[in-house]
Amino acid sequence: MTATPDDQPNSGYQRLEQQIRWYDGKSVNAQRWFKNIKLCEFVLSGLVPITALLADARITALIGAGAVVLEGLQQLNQWQHNWITYRSTCEALRHEKYSYLARSGSYDGMDDARAMKALVERVEALVSTEHAKWITRQEYDPAKVKPNESAA
Repeated sequence: MTATPDDQPNSGYQRLEQQIRWYDGKSVNAQRWFKNIKLCEFVLSGLVPITALLADARITALIGAGAVVLEGLQQLNQWQHNWITYRSTCEALRHEKYSYLARSGSYDGMDDARAMKALVERVEALVSTEHAKWITRQEYDPAKVKPNESAA
């Protein structure tokens, strides 16, 4: 009888499923934030010329400031970038899952033990690569980057 991933509680397959759920959820959440913030930003930006003609200048200034604040939030939180990155990682994990289950691609011809070991290694490589990229983005500080000395 061939073992299934569900028969092996510590097999790594459960981690794969957990990571797929995590990346999928984070992607959906980031997409939602990005689109909602952008929609509000578009509406506020569209109201600026209308209020400039019809309302007090302070109202126009407040609406314009609101649009700027929303764009600032998007830049700080990077919802669009996170949405795309998380979705990409989620789909790569799903690819590994289906390749493993079908024993296709890099899993072709492997017995269960070798296939599980390869799955664990590939999943961990995907997750750790994504984590390393995230850490790099968090640590980036433009003030630490030296200007190009040849341009001086």
